[in-house]
Amino acid sequence: MTDRKDITKTENKTIEKTRELRTATPSVDIYENENEILLFADMPGVHKDDITVNIENGKLAISGVRRLDHQGVSNWEEFVDVEYVRSFSIPQTINVEDVEAKLKDGVLTLHLPKSEAAKPRLIEIKAA
Repeated sequence: MTDRKDITKTENKTIEKTRELRTATPSVDIYENENEILLFADMPGVHKDDITVNIENGKLAISGVRRLDHQGVSNWEEFVDVEYVRSFSIPQTINVEDVEAKLKDGVLTLHLPKSEAAKPRLIEIKAA
């Protein structure tokens, strides 16, 4: 039995301590109404300060990092640190200055308001 313990100790000494961050694609739901586009992205375990939302040249990019608090020596890991990354093309009619982002219960909600010019309007027909 002592030989087996020595083998285990040797293996533990050779474990590399660096961690590669896995990349995952968050699930999203996208809805559109007359006033805005709503995007819901599932990013469980990500803190508000670890999320980036960027809109540039008609492209929306969201990313967030979930970091776990690792305590002790790991014997088995399936639930690891992960970076959520997703990007979309968005119409130029989005009013970028008024975009809002909220995080609640692991779901990132983006409100992408349409500019006034992009909103549907009723055209009055006049008698000739």
